[in-house]
Amino acid sequence: QVQLVESGGGLVQAGGSLRLSCSASGRTLSSYAMGWFRQAPGKEREFVAGVSRSGGIIQYTDSVKGRSTISRDNAKNTVYLQMNSLKPEDTAVYYCGAGFAVATMTRMTGMEYWGKGTLVTVSS
Repeated sequence: QVQLVESGGGLVQAGGSLRLSCSASGRTLSSYAMGWFRQAPGKEREFVAGVSRSGGIIQYTDSVKGRSTISRDNAKNTVYLQMNSLKPEDTAVYYCGAGFAVATMTRMTGMEYWGKGTLVTVSS
């Protein structure tokens, strides 16, 4: 079992930055590809960014490319999402997930564990 806990969400003005963290307990994160996902009000959960076990493969959804950076520190059992130039449309609950591979994450499949989410609100 893996327990994932997100932190770092909050209220920020458009153009601002946030750094989300996902800490894991129960099992080392190095066994999993890790991803960030988000769910806006009234919408389905969507893939945001993913990183492979070693960190060698990284993918982003088009809407955050160039504005966000996913990283992982396996020694700290933590995954991060740095988000810059935030827009009101980035407002959502952001979830951390552990899964099989980045390629399956982009299709919203192959996920084994989820955190409970952290709310990001971007004001205009």
